[in-house]
Amino acid sequence: MSDSHHTGNSPSAERLTLPELAAKRQRGERIVMVTAYDAPSARLADVAGVDVILVGDSAGTTVLGGESTVPVSMDDMLVFTRAVVRGSTRALVVADMPFGSYQPSEEVAVASAIRFIKEGGADAVKLEGAGRTLTRISGIVEAGIPVMGHIGLTPQSATLLGGYKAQGRTAAAARRLVDEAILLERAGCFSIVLEAVPPIVAKYVTEAVRIPTIGIGAGAACSGQVLVWHDLLGLLPGRTPKFVKQYAQIGAAIQTALETYVAEVRAGTFPDDRHTYGMPDAERERFEETFRLRTGKS
Repeated sequence: MSDSHHTGNSPSAERLTLPELAAKRQRGERIVMVTAYDAPSARLADVAGVDVILVGDSAGTTVLGGESTVPVSMDDMLVFTRAVVRGSTRALVVADMPFGSYQPSEEVAVASAIRFIKEGGADAVKLEGAGRTLTRISGIVEAGIPVMGHIGLTPQSATLLGGYKAQGRTAAAARRLVDEAILLERAGCFSIVLEAVPPIVAKYVTEAVRIPTIGIGAGAACSGQVLVWHDLLGLLPGRTPKFVKQYAQIGAAIQTALETYVAEVRAGTFPDDRHTYGMPDAERERFEETFRLRTGKS
């Protein structure tokens, strides 16, 4: 199998380690994370030099077409995680724990996290929120599994937050986010995602903890940034969140390609001789002769 079609991990490849990720923060080197869900995307992210690939439960909306991330199951996430692990060799792979996989109890949380490592091949897991989530995080870390935290806008609990709205926009709410970040670090998180919070809040959170902070709609003061694959590549129609920068319009290019394909097939111009396989003349004549003998036609 050629390197360009390799779907597994190279035996000699070494994934980014947690100490290396921490060292990037200490050096002031910005960390790059993308959210992706399949092997081809993971391979492209790897080659581009992405540090961390988050297998997000956002697959529920971007890939599975749902209204929210809530219905995504463990089985769904394990399929996506295995695909990303197969497609990448150097990026740290973090699996998003879906709604219901850690909320019920610490025991459920640890069992779910173990599945992501054992069955999915992930390097770490991510959990949303603080509060009761802190005990889940501590239990998972004690089981030897690295945990990434996530505060600010937490999509799994968006209803409680009043919808998909920016968080930490009052002094009290901002102070609470700083306190939550400190608690997440104490619980054992190796990194924290800050979603949809004012840059000044993200700055204070980043200064309050020693672990890397990864921003999404949180300004440039974080240790790194994350964007969803489909958002940054312009793959989805409709309005994009304010914090998204589209680096390409791949969706429009795909649409044009598909429309051209439809037109050529219907017009009979595809396939042409360049896209078909030849047959030696002698074999073609022998083949055609069998039909002439069968039908009696010359």
